[in-house]
Amino acid sequence: MRVEETMEESVKHESCGTGERKSHHSPKTKNNLISRLNRIEGQIRGIKGLIEKDTYCDDVLNQISSVQSALNGVSKLLLEHHMKSCLIERIQDGENEVIDELLITINKLMK
Repeated sequence: MRVEETMEESVKHESCGTGERKSHHSPKTKNNLISRLNRIEGQIRGIKGLIEKDTYCDDVLNQISSVQSALNGVSKLLLEHHMKSCLIERIQDGENEVIDELLITINKLMK
């Protein structure tokens, strides 16, 4: 393989492609995801504190449900971005196997 082809492949796959499989979120999207995850991290610490204080189980379960809902929100945002950018790029590059990858991921999310 020529160096030019290697460089082309590297650039082509630097975002969500098969090379290093990196994402390319806008700063706004990335900050939104990080902010949501920071809140979720705080909620998890709060749940741990509830357990340590022997809080009534139903109250803890309600907090866990809230965290699961927040994680689902992060997943939905990430999935939407993935489908609108990464998937489209890879399909346009002829990488149709990305559809199977997406289906596997959706099945995992829906468990």
